[in-house]
Amino acid sequence: MCSKTLERVDAVTKKQYRTKRERRLKDWVFTIGILCLAIGALVILANVASACPTCKAGLEHGDLAQQNYAAGFYYSILFMMSMPFMILGTFGSFAYYSLRKAQASDSQPDS
Repeated sequence: MCSKTLERVDAVTKKQYRTKRERRLKDWVFTIGILCLAIGALVILANVASACPTCKAGLEHGDLAQQNYAAGFYYSILFMMSMPFMILGTFGSFAYYSLRKAQASDSQPDS
């Protein structure tokens, strides 16, 4: 009687393991499918969202002044996008080093 009970418990455990493994596989396949769909949409829509009108016109006509104007827009956008990361990085590193310095001074005994 005891061996039959253990066999049933073992069978249920194997079934649960198999269903968990199948669920992880399905989740993985779903994630890969969504990723492929996103990459496909990006490739298809890349031509539609190619550039702002000023940059696109400057690069199409080949005028040097327009190209410089478009390059100025490009660098100003990069600068504006990098500022939040630089500010947060500066304050974050300042806080980290301040806490590290305070912990180091707390761990040293006073003379």
